[in-house]
Amino acid sequence: MSASRVLIAAWLGLGLLSVSSVLLGNAGVGLLLAAAVLLSAFAKAWLIADNFMHLRHAPPLWRWLLLGWPLVLGALVLLTLWLQRSTAL
Repeated sequence: MSASRVLIAAWLGLGLLSVSSVLLGNAGVGLLLAAAVLLSAFAKAWLIADNFMHLRHAPPLWRWLLLGWPLVLGALVLLTLWLQRSTAL
């Protein structure tokens, strides 16, 4: 597949993931929905890092650092939501 087709596919994927994030965010409140929105955000970060920042061909350390950061932030957000929920009961 040519580079332009890969970028167009990544752009379409970003659009679909953005729409799915909005739909999931408007579906209600809950830890599972928050996890789904954060998973969608991680998938968008992966698409951007690999395709638009060209980290697919970069040294593995840079790729893991840039993909690990959204995972750490997502885990912290979920931990915060879980702690808030457990202390509110």
